[in-house]
Amino acid sequence: MKKVILSAIFLCFSSVAFSQLLPSFQFGLKGGANLSKLSTENTFSSDNKAGYYAGLWARIGAAGIHFQPELYLSGKNTTLVSNVDPVGVENKVRFTSLDVPLLIGTKIGAAGVGLRLNTGPVVSFLLDDKQSFGQATGNVFKGRFKNQSVGWQFGAGLDIGSLGVDLRYEAGISKIGKEGYSDTRMNLFTLGLAYRLF
Repeated sequence: MKKVILSAIFLCFSSVAFSQLLPSFQFGLKGGANLSKLSTENTFSSDNKAGYYAGLWARIGAAGIHFQPELYLSGKNTTLVSNVDPVGVENKVRFTSLDVPLLIGTKIGAAGVGLRLNTGPVVSFLLDDKQSFGQATGNVFKGRFKNQSVGWQFGAGLDIGSLGVDLRYEAGISKIGKEGYSDTRMNLFTLGLAYRLF
């Protein structure tokens, strides 16, 4: 009887360990709010302002590590205040971008509940009169990331069943390139809700 119980326990642990090695694929929807702030070199100071983001995410993983590409439309807002003459002049900045985070992460948990940690680059395709949504989407799928704004995201998430909550910080690496604000970098916090379709 002991041999049967030990064999059953061994099979159980073996199947759990083996399932961790098999690749998995998940796909879902995501949306939330962001707080944007522009970083400049002493010309302007900037206040955090709320915006939005919404789109798709996928997760491919094995052995506790996953790759998570995302694609979402993001509206970003901030207010710049001049630090040079005339001092104190405010200028509201609003723009929309198509953002593509390419994250590597890990997940800890069991029974449908898990804590995720993610980090990786994000490429932002600015949507304006020089680049439409269709052109930006085409550039994403053709891998044309040159001359786009680049940042780096750090974040954590909590999954409960098919629902997930994500909190991230994005630090701007390159300048955003928007006309009139070409010397600025975008930093932002995002808080989002994700739903796994499969």
